Amino acid sequence: MKVFGIAGYSGSGKTTLIERVLPQLAALGVRAAVIKHTHHDFDIDRPGKDSWRAREAGAAAVLLASDHRTAVLTEHRNTPPVLDDLLAALPPCDLVLVEGYKREPIPKLEVHRTETGKPWLFPEDRQILAVASDVAPPDGFPRIDIDAVQTLTDFILNHALSRSTA
Repeated sequence: MKVFGIAGYSGSGKTTLIERVLPQLAALGVRAAVIKHTHHDFDIDRPGKDSWRAREAGAAAVLLASDHRTAVLTEHRNTPPVLDDLLAALPPCDLVLVEGYKREPIPKLEVHRTETGKPWLFPEDRQILAVASDVAPPDGFPRIDIDAVQTLTDFILNHALSRSTA
């Protein structure tokens, strides 16, 4: 399994970049998964449903299954999940794109847009190999145009870190 990070501040276009790269990967026969970290609490379950009731009653996890998809709702309580544990929980795939988890020691592409007014991440993170941006970064750091989807896809594939999740 290859793992590659997409890092950047909120509103920089990380999800949009992933959304544009995924069809390119699929066309190449690459089975890709995405892990997205969020700082916000979320719940895909609905109050009153059986799965919600089981979690409220204290279940550590509930697996929902239909003929079309499955979802595992895991309660972490006061222990945030570790990226390696999340990777190990994924079904078999060729590549995992990790959105967020900026401080993880995995190769990354920084997504940067001038309109966010945020600073560059790459000077503080040696794992960032290049930036996808609408402007050139300082000091001649490697840049790929944010709209060059095929080039971004090739870059990700060429630089993804091989790592075992077992």
